[in-house]
Amino acid sequence: MENIRAALVILNWNGRHLLERFLPIVRKHTPNRVDLVVADNGSTDDSIGFMKANYPDIRIIRMEKNLGFTGGYNEALRKVEADIYILLNSDIEVTENWLEPCLKMFEDRQDLGALQPKIRSLRNKEYFEYAGAAGGFIDIFGFPFCRGRIFNTLEKDTGQYDKPTEIFWASGAALFVRANLFHEVEGFDRHFFAHMEEIDLCWRIQNKGYKVMYTPESIVFHLGGGSLPKSNPKKTYYNFRNNLWMLSKRMPAKWFYTLLLPRLLLDLLAAVSFLLQGKSKDSIAVLKAHLAFFRRLPELRREDQGSGKKLPATCYRRSIIWDYFVMKKKRFIQIDKKASREEEIQSD
Repeated sequence: MENIRAALVILNWNGRHLLERFLPIVRKHTPNRVDLVVADNGSTDDSIGFMKANYPDIRIIRMEKNLGFTGGYNEALRKVEADIYILLNSDIEVTENWLEPCLKMFEDRQDLGALQPKIRSLRNKEYFEYAGAAGGFIDIFGFPFCRGRIFNTLEKDTGQYDKPTEIFWASGAALFVRANLFHEVEGFDRHFFAHMEEIDLCWRIQNKGYKVMYTPESIVFHLGGGSLPKSNPKKTYYNFRNNLWMLSKRMPAKWFYTLLLPRLLLDLLAAVSFLLQGKSKDSIAVLKAHLAFFRRLPELRREDQGSGKKLPATCYRRSIIWDYFVMKKKRFIQIDKKASREEEIQSD
């Protein structure tokens, strides 16, 4: 691992309170051989002043304005030299020796493109956290879910996902990625601004023949909602819009045109569900996301980056909505036969 040069980059936007709370722990558990960088996304609070006064030795990369998660990291990482980038949310509490297992996997596996640790909730440390849990997947319609979190059902961590596993996407909350590969696939899609960008990135990484993995040997705790609360209509808009943009660019043509209509109908059901729950702004956000999608659809399909390619083997080729809401399968083990068999063996 001594031969791997790693850089840990925290993207900050008006998060002085988060830096004050979490940066001391990050620094404590970051060895000197790992470069520690804070990329400031045009903050208007006193984040920069706080950093200069308390951490004058930590490198700061400043953006003139908020470029979002995608633009902020793309711009910052152009200025960081490393073999492995470690992208860490400013609201993550790391643990002792959390870096070593992840960096060792990159050293041992040349086919490894991206990786995430186990992500548990800082608010309830025995449970997985929404944004990543024990590794991410998408279903055939593009809906994301995680081992340990399907929709709003969060599992308690009882060791059921304690084996390194190939996954579809690694969480952007704590994302390890090969630097040369990140730049080879042109980084995050700048149009996304925020949300779904790590899923899109991991899709392209797999299209290049690399694997995306999860390791349980590294654990971090995520506060969540540091920039936008989970229930924010703006987040709803970004999630639906960016997901449709991703599908239109990455999904092979034979799948995309077959699945587009049922996917749009499922989104319509989501909008109606929001409305019935009294979340009219979220319902409107879904409709606005569809308008943004159709406005860019010809441009997106011209890029046609998925056409002619197979779906990654890690794509779940069923509907997670059907499994969850109709078949009442609330846990990943219930939809994954291999994981279910492993749990049976452990309980014997």
